[in-house]
Amino acid sequence: MALGFISRLKEGLARSTQKLTSGLAGVLTRRKLDDEALAELEDLLITADLGPAAARRVIAAFRRTRFGREVSEAEVKESLAQEIAAILAPVARPLTPDPAHKPHVVLVVGVNGTGKTTTIGKLALAWREAGLSPMLVAGDTFRAAAVEQLQIWGERVGAPVITGPANTDAAGLAFDGLARARAEGADVLLIDTAGRLHNKSALMEELRKIIRVLRKQDATAPHSVLLVLDATTGQNAIEQVRVFKEMVDVTGLIVTKLDGSARGGVVVALAETFALPVHAVGVGEQAGDLRPFAASAFAAGLVGLERA
Repeated sequence: MALGFISRLKEGLARSTQKLTSGLAGVLTRRKLDDEALAELEDLLITADLGPAAARRVIAAFRRTRFGREVSEAEVKESLAQEIAAILAPVARPLTPDPAHKPHVVLVVGVNGTGKTTTIGKLALAWREAGLSPMLVAGDTFRAAAVEQLQIWGERVGAPVITGPANTDAAGLAFDGLARARAEGADVLLIDTAGRLHNKSALMEELRKIIRVLRKQDATAPHSVLLVLDATTGQNAIEQVRVFKEMVDVTGLIVTKLDGSARGGVVVALAETFALPVHAVGVGEQAGDLRPFAASAFAAGLVGLERA
């Protein structure tokens, strides 16, 4: 992970770090990790959006290794980073298109406003720079702004964008996109989708229909189903994962907007709760602000360690 991005990650996590570390001084007034201090530390981790399960896991590790010891704030931060990284490491897996599937079909889902369309553009750019040929499908046909935004990214990346008239059937558009991608030898097909959760049943049917029609051409498609989550929603991200897992077989997560959130700890809660791969995180609007997720750098940034 480039040093510049690590700096932006740390800067983006500053609000989350403040939320987590501002309470440490109070917890450590006794400087000894007794039962009371550990209980307060567990509460602090929960309020910092790590969630009850991850908080219990961290505290159990502290109890095994440091119970009754006098500790400094620096020692606690280092230990927190290690325990958080241990939770995150198994899910930190970059998304690499499978050359056995040409194109590798990526269905991108999530509620409106999470940054799905921008994420698609950034992924397409990264893969183009890696020597792959992406193609995009503007499947959120109810939002003209989403279609226009994807077209701008397509021009920037040099990738074809499959579009249709307003309110076009998204499944039909995805079918046409896959046919064209196969005909033109594209390496990756990225499909944008709607995210109107106010009518969950309609959205569920739309997503399932897209998958059904894709499989008429390729029985293995989609090869990846990415759920894009907005970090600023905090614990609501947990519920969004549950809802979308009901609709489709989510294969991985991308967490955006960490630069504007005091709730970066929710990434830990997501890892502990679902164990789904976290492929990438975003800390800004620029193309280079979406990078593969690195567990140790994220954990260190979250607790405010200088080595982050």
